[in-house]
Amino acid sequence: MVMFVVALALFLLLHSIRIFAPAWRKSMIDKMGVRAWRGVYSVLSIVTFIFLIYAFAQSRAVTPMLYYPPVWLAHIAFLLMLISFILAAVSIFPAGKLAVWTKHPLLAAVKFWALAHLLANGELNSVILFAGFLIWAVAARISAKRQNIQPRAFKSVQWDIIAVITGIVLYGLFIMYLHELLIGVSPLAMIRS
Repeated sequence: MVMFVVALALFLLLHSIRIFAPAWRKSMIDKMGVRAWRGVYSVLSIVTFIFLIYAFAQSRAVTPMLYYPPVWLAHIAFLLMLISFILAAVSIFPAGKLAVWTKHPLLAAVKFWALAHLLANGELNSVILFAGFLIWAVAARISAKRQNIQPRAFKSVQWDIIAVITGIVLYGLFIMYLHELLIGVSPLAMIRS
């Protein structure tokens, strides 16, 4: 469990540089150049993400249950995950009305994702993981507002339509196949029990 907490802390701290050390980040970009910074940051992100996945998987064997969520919370989690997938898709495409309205759709997607999983999972390691991401996303959104990081400019409503369709399709694929394949747990099993 200690390895998992360390992995989560490393991943979230790396992704908190813009929140807690924006001046240092800017000085590193000025020294290294944008491409080199992005390269180093990307490699570190991938390495810490793989470490987090491995450590989380290892922690499953020793984690206690904190609470047993009722089945009806799984239904709410399914709805929140649909919203999360749509918002994640909104963050990928050029800005439509949804991107302008949510300002930072990927952070909103992370918040919905984390909340959905907190409602549906009562294991200690899951609570630590998803609460950590939820706290991080809230802090990142507050930081973006304080640093006056501007959302993307509106392009066209067609991007909203494309994002919603993409989000729904990916959500369906993930629920039906990919979650079990990648995570090892079928979310559909939650509502069948």
